Amino acid sequence: MSRSLRALGYLAAAGAGALAWSLVEARWFTLREVSVPVLEPGAVPLRVLHLSDLHLVPSQRSKIAWVRDLDTLHPDLVVDTGDNWAHPEALGPLLHALEPLLARPGAFVMGSNDYYGPVAKNPAKYLRPGRPREDTNAAERALPADLLAKELTSAGWLDLDNRRGALTLRETRLDLVGTDDAHVGYDEFPAPHPLDDGAVRVGVTHAPYSRVLRQMLADGVSLTFAGHTHGGQLAVPGWGALVTNCDLDTRRAKGLHGWPGARPDAPGGEGSMWLHVSAGLGTSPYTPVRFACRPEATLLNLVARPE
Repeated sequence: MSRSLRALGYLAAAGAGALAWSLVEARWFTLREVSVPVLEPGAVPLRVLHLSDLHLVPSQRSKIAWVRDLDTLHPDLVVDTGDNWAHPEALGPLLHALEPLLARPGAFVMGSNDYYGPVAKNPAKYLRPGRPREDTNAAERALPADLLAKELTSAGWLDLDNRRGALTLRETRLDLVGTDDAHVGYDEFPAPHPLDDGAVRVGVTHAPYSRVLRQMLADGVSLTFAGHTHGGQLAVPGWGALVTNCDLDTRRAKGLHGWPGARPDAPGGEGSMWLHVSAGLGTSPYTPVRFACRPEATLLNLVARPE
């Protein structure tokens, strides 16, 4: 009996330690940096800052300061893939966090938590496959997403929710295409549009569902930005994410990968595009923990393809 009690005590201590660490890790922000060979040969490199899933509440001063400081990276473009806030009074703090970056070229799409505030959920539901059930209380938790979109577009950022757009940066034309959040069925892929010679088509979406990724690939997209997964949020060291909260495979829960197969620059990679999934900077206020999956932003260096 004493051995069993000791074993239970060890397990309880380990569990308490893991919980304590997960609360700390959820506030241990990190910047990741990767290079993506998607530009035309000879093109000047571009620096793209990818933000996602801030789930900001007004009290998160350290997150606000950390996001503001990202402007010192001098990105050529900011891409925001949604789920920016998690509180009805967070618009002001969110705009304060983004303020330095709003002076730079940018593009964004919405996630469901830009439209509706969070709700307490059973974490076990994320282990079940299938689409989320209809949220019958969503209207009661509505957030002023129209005001957020108005502020971002007034600053010059492109709203790519089921839309197209274009930017020319350092003499490279980026042809942008985006969708609204597929996780709640708001996505409607824009009508086809020809790709100009020398332009690079870039996709932007919140939740990287395979139906959206297939449309991106068929549309000629070279690189797609997405968020939503939180990188699994609770990962197993040495193994990785257990879930993605969509139909994306867990090995692509975060980071840069080829999709659907090999990397586009690898042998046999024809017919694939680059996919960058951000693990994001936040969590739901009801599950403020991360384990083996630090909150992140990513600086992507877009460089020329090999000749």
